[in-house]
Amino acid sequence: MIDQPPPQRPLPPPSTQAKRVFMLGATGTIGQATVRALVARGHEVICFIRPRAGVGGRLTPADSALLLPGARLRYGDVTDPASLRLDGFRGEHFDALVSCLASRTGTPQDAWAIDHQAHLNALAAAKEAGVSQMVLLSAICVQKPLLAFQQAKLAFEAALINSGLSYSIVRATAFFKSLAGQIARVKGGKPYLMFGDGMLTSCKPISDDDLGAFLAECLDDPARQNRILPIGGPGPALTPKQQGEMLFALLKRPPRFTRVPVGLLDAIIAGLGFAGRFSRSLADKAELARIGRYYATESMLVLDPATGRYDEAATPSTGTDTLVEFYASVIYGQECAERGDHAVF
Repeated sequence: MIDQPPPQRPLPPPSTQAKRVFMLGATGTIGQATVRALVARGHEVICFIRPRAGVGGRLTPADSALLLPGARLRYGDVTDPASLRLDGFRGEHFDALVSCLASRTGTPQDAWAIDHQAHLNALAAAKEAGVSQMVLLSAICVQKPLLAFQQAKLAFEAALINSGLSYSIVRATAFFKSLAGQIARVKGGKPYLMFGDGMLTSCKPISDDDLGAFLAECLDDPARQNRILPIGGPGPALTPKQQGEMLFALLKRPPRFTRVPVGLLDAIIAGLGFAGRFSRSLADKAELARIGRYYATESMLVLDPATGRYDEAATPSTGTDTLVEFYASVIYGQECAERGDHAVF
């Protein structure tokens, strides 16, 4: 049983060359962790955010400032090229662009507007500002692009690679928060839901802080530049069944599982897909169901193109934070597991 918070994370060594960094996606939990890591390394960080940021625009400028100590905040619209130039870069010089920006829903319109076009806007403005390096948080699932948001991410990855900038494209595996959706359910005495036998997929979950540190280190490490970098957290890959067993063990209860057939998702997708021909909102719901099915059936590990199989051994690890520690911190009220618009299930 883990009933104590993990030890305080030690301060990282300062950057060998402090940079002026333009930061996108700063108010998300991974963005916040990345800003902390950049500031701790001595970089000057300017965050470009919406005046009303966060899920549903609930964060005021004062709220955002509290989330991002040590950084300077500028406000505008990342989908507007003029706002990026006038409100964001302001004709000033920057050394690097770092982005944890991502579409909130993954629906086609949202994905192409944010994962692709907004990043193209930022890349063009960054080049005008003298930026020579970009660190991009992408996703490991783009290896098998069956969904609109994956295709949008890949399209921007290609644009960045061909931009002439030094780049680090970080394809992260599953985030702790994306695996937190059933904590309250299990804690409340309900069974853990899993697709099939709970062994269909696996992942190497990574914490916000470990991922933020990895992203920040890309600015200084030549070995991480001009590369696509898959990355997961420490330890072996975990299946959904193992994740459920962790929760029950922490709660000192016998495991209880409910198996959900993947075919149920297929039926939902078929129904919504037909109805979506006549309704934009239902078409978006069909895409969300496809996203859910993807994560229910595809592992978040490096894909071996020769065999078509996911390879745990080929998936690099970083950091020290573990999923079981995160689960314990949420169960005992030491950490919040809010997922916002990223809650697929």
